[in-house]
Amino acid sequence: MSQKTHQYTLQLNWTGNKGQGTSAYDAYERDHEFSAAGKQVVIPGSSDPSFRGDPTRYNPEELLLASISSCHMLWFLHLCSTNKIQVIAYEDEPIGTMLETKSGSGHFTEVTLRPKVKVATEAMLEKIPELHHKANKYCFIANSVNFPVLHEGTAEFVKS
Repeated sequence: MSQKTHQYTLQLNWTGNKGQGTSAYDAYERDHEFSAAGKQVVIPGSSDPSFRGDPTRYNPEELLLASISSCHMLWFLHLCSTNKIQVIAYEDEPIGTMLETKSGSGHFTEVTLRPKVKVATEAMLEKIPELHHKANKYCFIANSVNFPVLHEGTAEFVKS
């Protein structure tokens, strides 16, 4: 397969100027919005509440978790479909650990995905761990971060 380059764009708009800009650390809000051409929803963003952010808005750390979880799920579902495994439900509650350093900077040390998968037949359960492992190897986002992306998944057969 030949290599392809993909580019992504979006619009980020800071909405937190309370009239004095960044004249002081507490003179502005961390609020901002993400949008993209052709998309239906504007995503409200802020910083984590620990850093003077609005807790009702998504922070960058949550969006990183969302990106990893979503990418993994999409690859996993693809792999299930090509392996004749019928997934009937999928949910995840990822958890990320970030270390804030003495200097005030920080970095993620790991993310753990916790997908809960429901499949149509009991025989399909056996292959699920292998496909999670494979999805992690294919996930564009997991391949782009410098910390481990771990898995604590469960799978169950649900009668229709």
